[in-house]
Amino acid sequence: MACSCAVEYLSMSKPRSLVSDNIKLLDVVKRNVDERVKGVFDDSCLCEDGHVLSFNEQVAIVTHYLQLSNDESYGKSYKQKASSLLKLWYDFVNGTPKEDNRKDCVCEDIFYSSLFNEIISAPFSGPSSHSFTFIDLFAGIGGFRIAMQDCGGKCVYSSEWDENAQKTYYYNFGEVPFGDITREYTKGLIPDGFDVLCAGFPCQAFSVAGYRRGFEDTRGTLFFDVAEIIRRKRPKAVYLENVKNLYTHDNGRTFEVIKTTLEELGYVVFHKVMNAMEYANVPQNRERIFIVCFDPKQVRNYSRFAFPEKEPLVSTIHSCIDYSVKDKKFFYGDKMGHIEEIRAGVVSKDTIYQWRRQYVRENKSKVCPTLTANMGTGGHNVPLILTDDGIRKLTPKECLNFQGFPINYSFPTSMADSAKYKQAGNSVVVPLIKKVCKNIVTTILENS
Repeated sequence: MACSCAVEYLSMSKPRSLVSDNIKLLDVVKRNVDERVKGVFDDSCLCEDGHVLSFNEQVAIVTHYLQLSNDESYGKSYKQKASSLLKLWYDFVNGTPKEDNRKDCVCEDIFYSSLFNEIISAPFSGPSSHSFTFIDLFAGIGGFRIAMQDCGGKCVYSSEWDENAQKTYYYNFGEVPFGDITREYTKGLIPDGFDVLCAGFPCQAFSVAGYRRGFEDTRGTLFFDVAEIIRRKRPKAVYLENVKNLYTHDNGRTFEVIKTTLEELGYVVFHKVMNAMEYANVPQNRERIFIVCFDPKQVRNYSRFAFPEKEPLVSTIHSCIDYSVKDKKFFYGDKMGHIEEIRAGVVSKDTIYQWRRQYVRENKSKVCPTLTANMGTGGHNVPLILTDDGIRKLTPKECLNFQGFPINYSFPTSMADSAKYKQAGNSVVVPLIKKVCKNIVTTILENS
């Protein structure tokens, strides 16, 4: 290794061009440290609350910094910790003697080979210039991020607790999301001054929803953590997405609590339920509620915002299905019930079927039914396609296609299919996220 100190890499104006040495560094770490084996690190590997940073958390800090190292206003949030961690990794590889005052730091679930190689080669690492900034909470596999970047945005923070989703996110964006957003340490790393907060927050039950106590009613729910970040950081806009049933849950009281909370925080709230096949020309029957909020003190022309209008669905499943798939693991064969009746009916590549517990039925709308997180575990609502080779389930890549992800977006090759199906089913429809984002950004920039 040419450089004697990893920290020196981070002082360079263009660290990505020098990351090759760091690739070698981490490869050595991975070759010499088994998963969940303790290595030698000092006190800087401890959080302020005494929590020992896992290896994933360490990599989240470093990759966030490397993504933002050319932007001093945001990169400074991670600079000191990232510099310390790279120095610690370097010292560990080069056999720095263990000192009595050093503490062990758990290195767990180490990612694939060549950590920093993905930072250089990641297909969606972000635009070279940007017109606004955003954070990506409950990020999943980055559907929000792709849409926001396409609109000229720069992501300055991401958070996602699911480890498989973290790996997919890293594989495509060159950045490991931070984990548990309910932890104060994780919140504390969010930089100041970003423009838009994005969150596809889980539809967690509101145990006291309906008592109209607004912000107080959200305590104990994940939405409270979103609200708390909004209160502290005061972004110009907030962009939320959730299942359609959020609007009607508990006779509408749950949504009223959310809306009241956001209004108590001083935001003007817009909301609309939209179907991807009606608003984004995506052949999937997927209804979701979209919530957009503006701080009227920072965005005075907020009233100009409008959700997109409906548009004709002209795309078909042809654009999403890969008819060259031959892998037998995706095909059901004659063991599926009622297959004879299906084959005797409409034998068409334009037909999507659903496995409904004890039978298979044709989806008359000629679009893909709503993708779900349990597609990989069997059961009901599994989308099927009838091809010349027989009936098979959709591949994980086809599920991404029905969510509108770019063709060059992909899962890590070593990941289990069940994890891929779960991530695809939990994701957002990228083109619809993007259409709403355009209107948000237009409103913000017009105000500027």
